[in-house]
Amino acid sequence: MHNKSMSESYAAAGVDITAGYKSVELMKKHIARTKNEGCLDDVGGFGGCFGLDLTGITEPVLVSGTDGVGTKIKLAMLLDKHDTIGIDCVAMCANDIICCGAKPLFFLDYIACGKNFPEKIAEIVGGVAEGCVQAGCALIGGETAEHPGLMPEDDYDLAGYCTGVVDKSKILNNKEVAEGDVIIALASTGIHSNGFSLIRKVFDIENNPNLNMPLEALGGKSLGETLLTPTKMYVKSMLTLMNEVKVKAVSHITGGGFYENIPRSLPEGYSAKIKKEDVIILPIFKLIMETGNIPERDMFNTFNMGVGMSVVVAKEDAEKAVEILNANGENSYILGEIVKSDEGVILE
Repeated sequence: MHNKSMSESYAAAGVDITAGYKSVELMKKHIARTKNEGCLDDVGGFGGCFGLDLTGITEPVLVSGTDGVGTKIKLAMLLDKHDTIGIDCVAMCANDIICCGAKPLFFLDYIACGKNFPEKIAEIVGGVAEGCVQAGCALIGGETAEHPGLMPEDDYDLAGYCTGVVDKSKILNNKEVAEGDVIIALASTGIHSNGFSLIRKVFDIENNPNLNMPLEALGGKSLGETLLTPTKMYVKSMLTLMNEVKVKAVSHITGGGFYENIPRSLPEGYSAKIKKEDVIILPIFKLIMETGNIPERDMFNTFNMGVGMSVVVAKEDAEKAVEILNANGENSYILGEIVKSDEGVILE
């Protein structure tokens, strides 16, 4: 503990340096859970160091992704539950880089807050650490910035950055996608981390007194619990799949839903043909659609609708791919097929 470092003048301006030191001490136990053979330094220095093991990799390519959690954080604040929002942050980054075939190596987080409440910050970082454990990467550093006057005391925002590695010859580049290939869906755990500005409007979240009330439409779960369910981490199951089956393309279904994300992984001239009846839509999406009177196309263009990730494989590999994914904790199923078309996504 830096017991000689303190500034009464800075504290009077709204920044408590000692609170930052306490936060670091409280979060160390969480960070320790993520350590692996690549970690070289303890947290608290000026940079995070990571030793890169290139065993079996001929031409290493680093792949990086950065993202935040968006206005889902507002729900965490309203429910005063901050231990899962960090999982969302890691998943939004790690699930992105796995789409290139990259194995996540390390993660850094950034927390901006109106006032540093050490226990709350440690709770947030605990979620980040859990996300890193799920992704198999190390939390090697981060930053907590106190912003009095810029943000209300109880407010905070969270963002992160993930770096992974892949052999150049194994980068997923969609060049082998062909007509007749099969699209496999990996089920989501719910909303994940996108569309919350619309959700907050639909349910009037800030003024809704029933967030903790069990709802029959949600199988007895409350709206708050359902909405705050963390983003599913697909990293480990996807790495296993890519080691055993030729994966041609992967899409992480985030903001923009089916219509924006699936075409991003497909070559020009090819589209995903999907029957709506084959999409296993989770109850929360039906509730959003009915409550907000939202057109079906807007739903598929905003939310994941129950499909957090899609994978393209050859038809002859589809059954094996589903078996591997399900054996590794996923709920996966055949979603559609690849056809020659310039529409991007054809939902019938």
